[in-house]
Amino acid sequence: MAHIIIIGSGIAGLFAALKIADSGNQVTVITKQRLKDSSTNWAQGGIAGILDKTDLEGIDSHIQDTLSSGDGMCDEKVVNEVITSASECIHELLKIGVRFEKNDSGDFRLAKEGGHSSRRILHSKDATGKEIERALSDAARNHQNIILNPNMLAIDLIQKVHGKPSEGISGVWCLNQETDRVETFSADSIILATGGVGQLWTQTTNPNVATGDGLAMAWRAGANVKDMAFIQFHPTALSISKDRPFLITEALRGEGGVILDKKGLQKWQEDCKKCFEQSIEAPLPNEYSFTLGFSPLGSMATRDIVARSIDINLKKTGENNVFLVTSHLDSKYLQEEFPNIQSRLNRHNLKLGIDHLPVAPAAHYIVGGLDVDSFGRPILRDENKIIPSLYAIGEVACTGMHGANRLASNSLLEAVVYADKAAKHIIDNSPVSHDLEVPEWREEGLNFLVEHAPIVNDLMLLRSTMSQEVGVVRRFQRLERASRRLELLGQEVDLIWRNSLASRDIVELRNLILVGQLVTLDALQRSENKGLHYNSDLS
Repeated sequence: MAHIIIIGSGIAGLFAALKIADSGNQVTVITKQRLKDSSTNWAQGGIAGILDKTDLEGIDSHIQDTLSSGDGMCDEKVVNEVITSASECIHELLKIGVRFEKNDSGDFRLAKEGGHSSRRILHSKDATGKEIERALSDAARNHQNIILNPNMLAIDLIQKVHGKPSEGISGVWCLNQETDRVETFSADSIILATGGVGQLWTQTTNPNVATGDGLAMAWRAGANVKDMAFIQFHPTALSISKDRPFLITEALRGEGGVILDKKGLQKWQEDCKKCFEQSIEAPLPNEYSFTLGFSPLGSMATRDIVARSIDINLKKTGENNVFLVTSHLDSKYLQEEFPNIQSRLNRHNLKLGIDHLPVAPAAHYIVGGLDVDSFGRPILRDENKIIPSLYAIGEVACTGMHGANRLASNSLLEAVVYADKAAKHIIDNSPVSHDLEVPEWREEGLNFLVEHAPIVNDLMLLRSTMSQEVGVVRRFQRLERASRRLELLGQEVDLIWRNSLASRDIVELRNLILVGQLVTLDALQRSENKGLHYNSDLS
């Protein structure tokens, strides 16, 4: 019986854990906080997929929408494989106990989001991720072959032979946040399912655990990365001062919500008033949206286009936000269909179908990540070989599925399909249990290590740099300035790291700086605008 460690407790990590544990292997799930503190738990929209395997037209349409959104950079083989695997993997989620919303006749109620040409998204109201996380967490807690280790922060991977990444990985060092001591875990295989990097930016829809830990650890262990410049900013995050950004799902626009700027909103309201006075039908807000200047699809264009249109508009007008307008829609229906959003809006006395919601882009999803093969195995940086005993699935990995821009609700699908692929590969190629003696953490016997000084200012500097210089719209001069700042910041934090006891804030800051450097470097090296990467010097 092999021992598999999975780092991360979102949909990718827990789905893989259950699959591997069912095969009789021992699985340890290491997660930074609680199981539910994952990006999966925060996902509102849903999971895209065609449940009927015989619906070849529907499958092909999903493939074409994904390729179109990816702006010519998708791996078509991967796209085909993931989308044709959707039915099998989603049915496994249903077996585990995930409850997707159904209509009165018992059929699944399918939603539509930006970039999708038809309704194909399974959801659970506007809290799909929470429902998926509930079902997977319950199943994992009750599985005899799964050990759950919450409040355990992974620090670094342990190489089988130090300095030789081609020899593979044998374990991981983790900070036990309850004892403040570093613990050493050995494993026959390790799966990274650590999620995204949203905490690099001041405004993000991600939970506070999204600090790029898996990316940074694997890079230090010799793994290659790709497409790091492609950062998806969700166009409609609730933008209210003194409250963190809150994602307003794209499904709300799928139901008819429209994005207007201040000028467009005033003009629409004036025209509606005139129509009311003349007892004629009021116009819909769609034709008043500035987003039509960027795409004929307007508010329903893909996320990269909508986010960029908002960013450019805000820079021109000097406003802090635009508006998501739903007052032309059925208020009761919206509040019933999106209870999670309405609950959040209640804090600010806002009502769906009545009030105009102030929104602005916020960092949401990294399309790039660890360069992996068709089983989720990271590729070595210096040679075209895999790193033995290591896998990466979910947002931390770059499979080629999303190309230059992720199509809405494809991420949960990709995560579960690649979790399935990685799990099957481990099961079919059962790792040989090894008795290698893994080294203890560096602080053992090093009494000169001390608690480091507060680093909150360093984190603020990092986030402001990334937000101002490496945001939705970029320029070479700004990217070069960001690169210089991050280099200096990295050197300073490295000095602190070498002489300090491990703590969560220094571990996360170290990882964030490294990932920020990788994002900025990739952006600097790009010579054309594609998808989520838009450099105004190249336009």
